[in-house]
Amino acid sequence: MKLNESRDIAADRSAVWQALLSADVLKECVPGCEEMTGSPEEGFEATVVQKVGPVKAKFKGAVTLTDVVEGESCVISGEGKGGAAGFAKGGAKVVLEDIPGGTRLTYDVDAKVGGKLAQLGSRIIDGFARKMADQFFDRFQQTVEGPAEETVAEAAEAPAEEGEKKKGWLKRIISS
Repeated sequence: MKLNESRDIAADRSAVWQALLSADVLKECVPGCEEMTGSPEEGFEATVVQKVGPVKAKFKGAVTLTDVVEGESCVISGEGKGGAAGFAKGGAKVVLEDIPGGTRLTYDVDAKVGGKLAQLGSRIIDGFARKMADQFFDRFQQTVEGPAEETVAEAAEAPAEEGEKKKGWLKRIISS
């Protein structure tokens, strides 16, 4: 299974790079991740629980980074074993480039599955892999970019008068 896509992230390249190498950020972004430990130099170890079609499994795996060009690109390789459910392994080449207003993150993924997972068929596996990648990069983008501007503006507003219920941004627009 192959996937390649890019995301435009409203943050500078160094912030995106640091987030990409952070076990804490990765744990928050990987769907179903229960635990993530390690470092970019020594690799990461993760425990992820996922349900693919009728098969639910806890995968324990290792992730390593190779071909690292600081702040620019790397290859992320990983392998996870899910007991009777089977295994998943693959790699992703990630490239960062400056664009006006932020950073473009481009990824090219190649993944393989075996065991019961492989018996589900390529259509189910490909759909699941695309969904996982989309969820990961959506979460990653939200984490790196921080809260949306509306949320920041709401937080900066003065608190509501005593006894007055504070309205959300949509209700403030409608009631104006």
